[in-house]
Amino acid sequence: MGSAEPVHPVQSVHPVHPVEALLLVDLQSAFVAGDEAVPDAARVLDRSRDLLTRARAAGALVVHLQNDGAPGTVDEPHTPGWELHLPVEPGPREAVIRKTEDDGFEGTPLGALLTDAGVEELAICGVLSEMCVSATARTALARDFRVVLPHDAHATYDIPAAPGISDVVPAAMSSRAAEWALGDEVEIIAQAADVTFTASHPGSPSPTPTDESAPRARSTSPTP
Repeated sequence: MGSAEPVHPVQSVHPVHPVEALLLVDLQSAFVAGDEAVPDAARVLDRSRDLLTRARAAGALVVHLQNDGAPGTVDEPHTPGWELHLPVEPGPREAVIRKTEDDGFEGTPLGALLTDAGVEELAICGVLSEMCVSATARTALARDFRVVLPHDAHATYDIPAAPGISDVVPAAMSSRAAEWALGDEVEIIAQAADVTFTASHPGSPSPTPTDESAPRARSTSPTP
């Protein structure tokens, strides 16, 4: 039997058709700084910082998603690990949205913010690949947004060994599997540098406050 063609290989397209928004998922100090950071934190921060700079310059909508972990977790609100690692420039084209679930759309104003801003196409970067990045991308696709996912701008942790199931699964393999599991609608590209931005036209979003109380939620960090 012949092998099936890959459904959606990583693409290198020059240039990528512009997107109107950038979602930065959970780039919080607990996950991208210090001894407990994801293995590829430096790369993801570098690529995300570049995406952020270019999105701002183009007038694209920028949304920082910030996870509110449960009490005692590394991303418990208002602890050092919860803080966003990249600086935010609040304004009519940049907002922070706090969340309590993997999916950045669930229980948040993200969907309305994107729609009100006239966004139809967006790029996603951040952590963790198989959790919050994947869940947010999946819902964006289900809501008929065009989703661009740069391979070098998201990351996760190694998956620990499970006796009788598998040895340690390297983080890079987990990230790639997360991309593949999104199906053939997502636009996976090899390099964040190939993402281009443009301003959306209708409406202007208002920034979302970050100091509102939020319900108790589990951490976005992996459990043993």
